[in-house]
Amino acid sequence: MISQFFILSPRGDTIITRDYLGNVPKTSSEVFFRKVSFWDKGGRDAPPVFSVDGVSYLYVKDGGVLLVATTRENVSPSLVLELLKRIGGIIKDYCGLLSEEAVRKNFVLLYELLDEVIDYGYPQNSSSEALKEFILNEPTVLKSRGSGSLFSGVGKGPTGVIKSILDTSRTDGKVREEIFVDIVEKISCTFSSSGALQNSQIDGAIQVKSYLTGNPAIAIALNDSLVIGRREGSQNDYGGYGRGMDAVMLDDCNFHQSVSLDRFETERLLELVPPDGEFAVMNYRSTYPFKPPFRVQTVVEDDANTALKANISIRISPEFGSDKAASGLEVVVPMPREVQRVSCDNLKPSQTLGPASWDWQERAHKLVWKFKRVQGGADITLKVRATLSEALGAGIKRGVGPINLQFTVPMYCASRLQVRYLQILKDHKSNQPYRWVRYVTLSNSYVIRT
Repeated sequence: MISQFFILSPRGDTIITRDYLGNVPKTSSEVFFRKVSFWDKGGRDAPPVFSVDGVSYLYVKDGGVLLVATTRENVSPSLVLELLKRIGGIIKDYCGLLSEEAVRKNFVLLYELLDEVIDYGYPQNSSSEALKEFILNEPTVLKSRGSGSLFSGVGKGPTGVIKSILDTSRTDGKVREEIFVDIVEKISCTFSSSGALQNSQIDGAIQVKSYLTGNPAIAIALNDSLVIGRREGSQNDYGGYGRGMDAVMLDDCNFHQSVSLDRFETERLLELVPPDGEFAVMNYRSTYPFKPPFRVQTVVEDDANTALKANISIRISPEFGSDKAASGLEVVVPMPREVQRVSCDNLKPSQTLGPASWDWQERAHKLVWKFKRVQGGADITLKVRATLSEALGAGIKRGVGPINLQFTVPMYCASRLQVRYLQILKDHKSNQPYRWVRYVTLSNSYVIRT
């Protein structure tokens, strides 16, 4: 099925490699990285699946490294991509995090894991809990270099726990019992030119990572007002469902096999014995309207001095409170071909705005703004001066955008799903476990038409 598996650094160095069938050239990693690096078709990155000279390359990017599989057979792309994602999750469970340094310092452990996960190119076992029985090597767990924030490790993944499932001890040798429950939501939104929300969807998951000795059962209580499944009537008429305006509306959901649903219908209570490693207790989807975290307004105007210049003003308004802050905000503004170059006013860091930078990508013809941190309650106005090859007209104005936003907002939940309480069904007389319940909203697709 899979001919090769390898992990590449951001520079293209091969860190881990396994050749299962021997029917793909040894230089495949170089071919892959060269193809991905110079893809740039219309300003787009390489797709997760592509073929070169009869070899199919499938990859995912996580933690700054590339996890790649090659094959010459007609395999299911979704199956291979899911396998790569699970391998990434296994590395996080055993090494504490997935990064180039973690892979290099734990390459012996990772080769041992790979030999158990894949046999002669076929997936065998992707359960972190089941793999513990066969793993003999100890991990080298890296220390977090961040600020110590709970979300310092959050990027595209749900949790930022820098800890191995094989090591539950603290530096003083004592056992630190703790459990992490994260509600992670990826939102997709499309706005009209007037700012009205046209389409929206939330893809969410309740993620659990447990470091409790004895593997006790736990209970997770969700909102009493949680409604699952479509009802007849208007989407906005929440009162028609008998739950009032505070109802949390989900289209559908599914649960992990370890979850007992005996009390879910009556009490919205999930009972389970959490396995080792990070896993999703519940996955859900919602297409009901919700309050978007950002509003964006764009104005394109003529320059008063010359017809070959245009002034573009982009106003970004956070819809969350000043007690929350978005991290890693990236604003991508595609420009029409008539735009030859741009200049922007640099924004100075303040109490509500972290370091900001902008980059004009001439080949892709798009302007990219990057903000390290944006606090709620304060608007941001981006001012752009564009030099044109011809006079500004309606066609050029329509060619600006659509604008795309990428961001992470810790402690913010778009669907308003909440954990009312987290109960450990075991008596701890001498050691009270630490319970961490966290929320994070990520942008999956956030598009504003101009």
